Amino acid sequence: MIKISERIKRVKDTISSACARVGRDPGEVKLVVVTKSAAIEAVKEVIRLGFSDLGENRVQQLKKVSAQIADFFQGPEGGSDLPKNVSWHMIGHLQRNKVSLVLPIAFLIHSVDTLRLAEEINTSAAKLNLCPKVLLQVNTSNEPQKYGVPIGAATHLAEQIETLPNLKLVGLMTMAPLTHNKNVVRTCFVRAGELFIEMRGEKIVSRQFTELSMGMSSDYEIAVEEGATILRIGSAIFAG
Repeated sequence: MIKISERIKRVKDTISSACARVGRDPGEVKLVVVTKSAAIEAVKEVIRLGFSDLGENRVQQLKKVSAQIADFFQGPEGGSDLPKNVSWHMIGHLQRNKVSLVLPIAFLIHSVDTLRLAEEINTSAAKLNLCPKVLLQVNTSNEPQKYGVPIGAATHLAEQIETLPNLKLVGLMTMAPLTHNKNVVRTCFVRAGELFIEMRGEKIVSRQFTELSMGMSSDYEIAVEEGATILRIGSAIFAG
């Protein structure tokens, strides 16, 4: 069985190679380790290896695993060699009635795709005296089953979100189709990159709009080549 440390090294080496091809600094790319369906001992191993950005798709799983990891930090297994803390990323679809459960836990919410969800986050955050960071999820593949605002409506939605005082819009998120056709995948990431640059250039968003979350286990190499600053990788680390 391949060790988690070896899989992570393979992922990091691939990121470095992709950065070298396009003249990027690997330090610009943050690896969010997606803990979905991973055993808790495997998650602890990732943390021991120094990775402190963890992602979850589902609210109940986020609550459960974050509580287990909090116990790990405070218990006898925790030690001085661990990172100071863990930053949790909510990367899956978020229903409005679950927002108040996520806000006390999540460092960054990747999946804001409607004004109603943004307004719910803003209202709940105000009650909790929080100001969470969020990403605008864009559907760059035009797949009807995928969440995300259409590209043509993204700028207007970003402008509306920017008016809400109790959240910070810090970038975009997208997902490419699950396909072996690399050209289709690259086209989605190129679209997201162009939109990201356009929003920043037209001053639609603030200076804290710096993150481009795209790329998962099957396509992160292309995402790095097209400007991703955050990768969401699970199976390449936990499943070989």
